[in-house]
Amino acid sequence: MTTAISTGVYLTHLLRAYGVDTVFGIPGVHTIELYRGLAGSGIRHVTPRHEQGAGFMADGFARACGKPGVCFIISGPGMTNIFTAMGQAYGDSIPMLVISTVNAHGRMGSGRGWLHELPDQQAMAAGVSAFSRTIHRPEDLAPALAEAFAVFDSTRPRPVHLELPIDVMLADAGHLPLPETVLRVGRAGPDPALVGRAAEWLSGAQNPLILAGGGALGAANVLPDLAKALDAPVVMTTNARGLLPPGHPLAVTLSPSMPATRALIAAADVVLAIGTEFGPTDYDMYEDDGLTLPGRLIRLEIDPVQALRGARPALVLTGDARLGVAALQAAIPPRPAGTGAARAADAQAGIGALSGLMRADLALLNLVRDTLPEALIAGDSTQLVYSGNTAFAAARPGGYFNSATGFGTLGYGLPAAIGAALADDAPVICLTGDGGLQFCLSELTSAVEARAPVIMLLHDNDGYAEIKSAMVAQNVPPLGVDILTPDLSAIARACGWQVVDLEGAEDPVAEFTAALRQAVTSAASGGQVMIRFTDTLRRAFLR
Repeated sequence: MTTAISTGVYLTHLLRAYGVDTVFGIPGVHTIELYRGLAGSGIRHVTPRHEQGAGFMADGFARACGKPGVCFIISGPGMTNIFTAMGQAYGDSIPMLVISTVNAHGRMGSGRGWLHELPDQQAMAAGVSAFSRTIHRPEDLAPALAEAFAVFDSTRPRPVHLELPIDVMLADAGHLPLPETVLRVGRAGPDPALVGRAAEWLSGAQNPLILAGGGALGAANVLPDLAKALDAPVVMTTNARGLLPPGHPLAVTLSPSMPATRALIAAADVVLAIGTEFGPTDYDMYEDDGLTLPGRLIRLEIDPVQALRGARPALVLTGDARLGVAALQAAIPPRPAGTGAARAADAQAGIGALSGLMRADLALLNLVRDTLPEALIAGDSTQLVYSGNTAFAAARPGGYFNSATGFGTLGYGLPAAIGAALADDAPVICLTGDGGLQFCLSELTSAVEARAPVIMLLHDNDGYAEIKSAMVAQNVPPLGVDILTPDLSAIARACGWQVVDLEGAEDPVAEFTAALRQAVTSAASGGQVMIRFTDTLRRAFLR
């Protein structure tokens, strides 16, 4: 005899079997049945104030713990709200499972104006996901989830969208087996014969070089040893920062868009590129086509199609980054230390050619890192982040991420920091500006409600200063960038945040440092702290 449970409740059992412990979502009339099984399930529910915030929280959560961020999203406007967050996750290869409802069979796509109706919701979601699928029967749910987790576990991770028609969500699934365990698909390593050829090329190189992207983070425990064995500098893109710690003799954090790093790349005779798509926001941010790869290029990629986009390789290793790097290390005899550290230092010296304000921003970020070395740093598209992406050295792998590469969204920093804080169970630094924060002000209350330990560093310059500078530089009248900025400190206090306002500080750097240290104590008990500053603090680091 079977027990009657709906497909919506059955979904909860499946999610638990896959190890899901947190769901981000805003309940709506069409998703109520998805919530029936959550109570008592052990799965924590976090309520953002906007579905875009749900997606950004899931993104930050996934980056902090490696598990896919899961969202429950209402049909129609809920889905159109989350598409931006899915686009960011798609661009940065972040695992995200978006489960939504859709109108019942006979109503979806009818054009009759049913509540939340879209002409083709599934097709819209397909453009920002690895795949988007409509679950037409209760029996189809478990296989679809298995495919979703196969994407997360064994291929290039990206968002997956599954939509449940309301009639299917309510349908009886009591005849389906309740899972105790689920089959997970692991990643494969590259072809050993190709690894052998790559090892020969790298071992015979005079000036080997490693380019590491976000896809190399999984190799964090083996990549430093490979670099040492090759005596090869490691150039880390924004999403790879921290693979080698600050001060490591082979670490290069200066962006490959910068002349000194490009000179290092141009002088290499064999380049091993790991988990990096050669995206322009990392390798050609000024769009001057100045990157040169004169030697043999080996690309280690989980996605064979991506390995053939951008820089053309001489050899492709298809497979998991950790397994590939470990296989290369096993096949390469260590060489004595030679010119690797000097080559890396020459590239890093290019930081001295950056503008004074950029170097001041880096000094500020270094102070944050050194004061709070265990904290993750999640950033919006904002001036401090642009400087950080140019050369900042993160304390640990995955310890610095933001939305200013690839898709380049605004309003990411705060909700991503909330998600990361809930996953990492440790204080998370949010870097944001007054413009970006106004995209997601409502999530201030989400952080307090979820007791997410977030320390926000708010750079308040009364508008979109970066865009204003770009407009002026191109002789465009700066229209639409000098916006009305409310009293953000007062708003944060009203939402339950502690606020430290550094405007008018006699010694901005000393007071900023003290505020950081005090904020850790507050965040450790589940509190939220905003440290608001202006360009006065940035200029103080010019001294």
